[in-house]
Amino acid sequence: MTEEFVGDNSQLLRILEAMLFAAAEPLTEATMASRLPEGTDIPALLEELSGHYANRGVNLVRVGSKWALRTAPDVAPALRLETEVPRKLSQAALETLAIIAYHQPVTRAEIEEIRGKALSRGTLDTLLEAGWVRPKGRRRTPGRPVTWGTSDEFLDQFGLESVDDLPGIEELKAAGLIDQRPSITAYARLSADARKALGIEDAISEATAEEEAGEDDENDEEDGGEVPLEAVEEEL
Repeated sequence: MTEEFVGDNSQLLRILEAMLFAAAEPLTEATMASRLPEGTDIPALLEELSGHYANRGVNLVRVGSKWALRTAPDVAPALRLETEVPRKLSQAALETLAIIAYHQPVTRAEIEEIRGKALSRGTLDTLLEAGWVRPKGRRRTPGRPVTWGTSDEFLDQFGLESVDDLPGIEELKAAGLIDQRPSITAYARLSADARKALGIEDAISEATAEEEAGEDDENDEEDGGEVPLEAVEEEL
């Protein structure tokens, strides 16, 4: 890249804007820097460009470690078209995707422990084809199992900047997407190994003991503390 635009901030912004507009997928800062003069302050340009688009029909948004131009959320409904979805994720795929999103990096064995069911090979293949999950590396344990995590395409699909923006337990409860009963009841149904993997085994045991103690106290109160009398019959 020539140095003819160095110092001309407006021209650098125009080039950056054109790159983002023409890109078929979100761009990394390194990719943008390769098209601009050496030493260009990419974060500063992105911040300025983001401010320029803040109140426009298109916004400059961060997608993981990348940047892209996206339709502003408030005008999106006016542009939405209903189309037939060629493939619908199975219940197993949805559960697997949720586990990966909230527990990443996670191994196949850990996914099976949390679900309480064996994971078919086709389930991960489906998520891989959709581009929503990807290998994150290998766990430093015997067998060196592959760990899985979500991709930038997953964040882009669901309008998230990072996995930290995933809804929490209270939000999911409010939306009716998870069990409304106390979480201690739901977690108690997991296997002992799964509870240990989540670090909640001790809490489950203590809560169960307290609940049983409470039931015993209630039973004692109902009996009134009296010793039942035995009826004795004598033969005459």
